[in-house]
Amino acid sequence: MSYSLPVSKWFAAIVLIGALLMAFIFSPANASASINYGDEVAALAKKQVGSKYKYGGTTPKGFDASGLTQYVYKNAATEMKIPRTSAEQYKTGKAVKQNDLKAGDLVFYATGKKGEVSFVGIYYGNGTFVGTTTKGVKVVKMSDKYWKEKYIGAKRVIK
Repeated sequence: MSYSLPVSKWFAAIVLIGALLMAFIFSPANASASINYGDEVAALAKKQVGSKYKYGGTTPKGFDASGLTQYVYKNAATEMKIPRTSAEQYKTGKAVKQNDLKAGDLVFYATGKKGEVSFVGIYYGNGTFVGTTTKGVKVVKMSDKYWKEKYIGAKRVIK
């Protein structure tokens, strides 16, 4: 003995699809997207590669070292205001060991008087940072002899 419903298979399929569609549309959204602020800061810094060097510069028309870092932090999703000079920026954030660097950390160098912070860049990853040299904004290897000898430390200003 078999029992059959007077409903066609097509009608049942349409009702089922409709029910699934309604459940999808009216169910609460549990998905969330989170921003990795460090990666976003590093990416925005890298977008500035090729910008010219300008003493005192704070815009993509021309940057100095701390002008670049200040611009990037202000214009990235972090929307952070950090001090203007590299020496003042060095006083902010939490110290980070070189082997614990993450994208977006600030890296500091003594390019003038020995032991005195005079340069800052944004750590990009894989032992590189984005910084403004006299040749403009570029990606620099921290392992290059010049930079390795002048490294002072790093700070994490993103919480």
